[in-house]
This record gives sequence, C-alpha cells and structure tokens, in this order.
Amino acid sequence: MYRPFTMFPAVGKPGRTPNIPSKNELSEIDPQKGNSMRMSLLAVLIGLVSPADAMAQAAGTDPLNYSGPAWSPYWVGALIGLLSMLTFYFSNKPIGASTAYARVAGMVGKAVAPRHTESLKYYQDNKPAVDWEVMLVVGAIVGAFVAAWHGGELTGQWLPPMWQARFGVDSYVMRTIVTLVGGVLMAFGARLAGGCTSGHGISGALQLSVGSWIALICFFVGGIATALLMFRL
Repeated sequence: MYRPFTMFPAVGKPGRTPNIPSKNELSEIDPQKGNSMRMSLLAVLIGLVSPADAMAQAAGTDPLNYSGPAWSPYWVGALIGLLSMLTFYFSNKPIGASTAYARVAGMVGKAVAPRHTESLKYYQDNKPAVDWEVMLVVGAIVGAFVAAWHGGELTGQWLPPMWQARFGVDSYVMRTIVTLVGGVLMAFGARLAGGCTSGHGISGALQLSVGSWIALICFFVGGIATALLMFRL
C-alpha cells in the first residue's frame, strides 16, 4: 500500500488516501448526481481509450488486431486505468501489490516462528492474512500466464537470449542468485518507499501525487542504470 502526497488538496492529503465516497454514501447520492458521476467515469474512459486508439492507428497498428505476439499495449494500458478507477469507485482503495508480500511473509512467520512474528508491531497492527492485495498478486500471476499462453510466448526458456550473450549459456546459478537478490532489493525498496510500481506508478501517479511521480521517475532511472551496468559496461 502506498502513502500518497498530492500536489492538490482536493485530490488528497499527505499520508492519507483520497476521501472517496463509500458504498453507503454513494447509495445516498441523488440519482441525477449518481448518473452524472457515472457519465464522468465513462467520459474519462473514452478519453483514455481514444488517444490510445488514435496513436495506434497513426502508427499503423490496429489495437484490436495487434500484429505482435503479445496483447495490444494500448488496450491493456487503458484497461489498467479503468481497473484503477473502478477500484477507487467501489472499494475506496488504491491498487497496490507490495503489501501482499508483507502479508505472505507474516503468514510464513506465523507458521515458522509464531511468537516472534506476533511480537512485531507491524503484524500487531496488520494481521497477516489472505486479503484483496494477496489475491491481486495471484490474479496478476495467473493473468500473465494466460497472456503469455494466448500470445504464444510460453517458451519455457530459463535464460533470455540477451542474458546468454552477456553471461554465457550455462549461467543458471548466476541467473538464480541475481534474480533472488534483485527481488529482495525491490521488495525492500518498495516497503521503504511506501509503494511499488502499482501503488506509486499507477494509483499514485493518476492522483498527481508528488511522491509517487518522484518514485516513478526513480523506477525508470534505477532500471536504466541497472540495465546499463549489466549489459553495456
């Protein structure tokens, strides 16, 4: 879960998520106002999809008939934006994934060292359990598998060609170590920053959160720097 810091007070306050109406509050809204809100959501969705469609056609690519093996990035990006808006609208919660790993770690800790886990303040305030964020990560894994299968990208290849060209065709151990270390560093960074590419990059950025935009820029800078160190130098 991320902690937004927005540049506009009407959008949110430091350290708090936006004050989005709950389901009970929405049920008390005048029908005309409710219809107006839904039309606004539809207008925003059209505003998201139309530029993507126009860009795709301008580049000679039909979003509904994408020539590449993967799904169309234009429609997938628009659907992610729609998912984020619906998440705010119906649950008053932002999309986030990094907290799910803390939840899973807490559940593993309770199974291995329950006394120590229960003594940690974080898990006293946030009981480790399978919640919507854990299910979101599960859904992302399942969705990635379905997308790869549908797009013909299930190669079963452990070492990508770029990695083999750089570190050799037998560098399985190195690949495993780098993957595990990178995963640990990314999880630590996400917890330290109060959000990941989902919490900051999607939920925070669309709210014009200053902290989220700074984090998003750092994501790209860090990724480019790491790629240059590994594959260029």
